[in-house]
Amino acid sequence: MRSPELVCPAGSLPALKVAVDHGADAVYIGLKDATNARNFAGLNFDAAAAREGVRYAHSRGRRVLMAINTYPQAGDEKKWRTAVDAAADLGVDAVIMADMALLDYAAKTHPRMRRHLSVQGSATNYEAINLCRDWFGIERVVLPRVLTIDQVAHVIANTDVEVEVFGFGSLCVMVEGRCLLSSYATGDSPNTAGVCSPARAVRWQESPSGTQARLSGILIDEYSPDEPAGYPTLCKGRFAVASETYYALEEPTSLNVIELLPELLRIGVSAIKVEGRQRSPAYVTAVTSVLREAIDSAVAAGDGRFHVKPQWQQALGRVAEGQQVTLGAYNRPWK
Repeated sequence: MRSPELVCPAGSLPALKVAVDHGADAVYIGLKDATNARNFAGLNFDAAAAREGVRYAHSRGRRVLMAINTYPQAGDEKKWRTAVDAAADLGVDAVIMADMALLDYAAKTHPRMRRHLSVQGSATNYEAINLCRDWFGIERVVLPRVLTIDQVAHVIANTDVEVEVFGFGSLCVMVEGRCLLSSYATGDSPNTAGVCSPARAVRWQESPSGTQARLSGILIDEYSPDEPAGYPTLCKGRFAVASETYYALEEPTSLNVIELLPELLRIGVSAIKVEGRQRSPAYVTAVTSVLREAIDSAVAAGDGRFHVKPQWQQALGRVAEGQQVTLGAYNRPWK
């Protein structure tokens, strides 16, 4: 079986280096602005760091992909076009984009630069993917995490565009590319501002019962003194509903597809992606190391017996959101 490319997150130069050092075939990065969907303070790359990251990865035979995957705003389109020009100047191996006008700009201005359709493009069927291939020359699509294995296989069977799927990382209650939930609280959509809970809207307050996390004044969660506090997002907050306080929209958990690797290889997935540019280099190290070993093991097993090692699941469980994992839509029993 052909080994899929392992694509790992790099929210910083240290994260990029540990991903490369621990077995990533490619890393994906973003600039320090709203052109990428992980626009958190303290993350991402300026020109100097990006250039060093590209040099470091290329010198070791690895690829760098740049996410320019938010949607340009009217009157400010130049910022997004400048990001595309910067990617070309840096010599990245591909740009990951969602907006069709921006894809068109990249195709016409930098035709030799490889283009991937971002998960933010929300393409869940082969017709949409083939349209973007015909119009904008995309060579890969990142599928939203809402499809079953059979649906992914159906897409692959009906397009010659490479298909990339998520293999590990935080899940989202929304279909990627269609999230507007946080804009109700903050005025900023992650599809435009690049972050679902902008730092300016986040407040931590101590109370007699613990630490309160608020988003634009809205109480999102309250943590007891001995409970680890998560970053507040509306979709993963705990709310009082019918006299019970719980995760009303989505419980924190991480996608983990290690046990499905033989099936993903069989249907011809071209790349397996790790979510988490907002996570630490330690997270990147742990997940990259495990997935590298697991993918190599699945490829070596071929059609034979693939064993999921307990230590793989233990290592991933420690860095999973909420310290729990799921197969997500891949194992959805309904159509």
